[in-house]
Amino acid sequence: MKTTLEIPDAIFRRAKSLAAERGIPFRALVSEAVADKLQAENGRGKPWMAAFGRLRNLRRETARINRRIEREFEQIEPEDRR
Repeated sequence: MKTTLEIPDAIFRRAKSLAAERGIPFRALVSEAVADKLQAENGRGKPWMAAFGRLRNLRRETARINRRIEREFEQIEPEDRR
């Protein structure tokens, strides 16, 4: 389908340059960008969450480490008992 888009000059130049670097037509780059945006909105949510969302598993590990540190600091060393 053909359509007309208004793209800011700076973005157009960067996109045109990237398409040339990749050796693909500008229309292919635009189609790919739109498809990526739709996929991100449709299934995965925000793309940056793919990386940062995985860190939630570390909460339990962090809590475990903190508990262990507190237990160690609660113990009185023999030289400190005097």
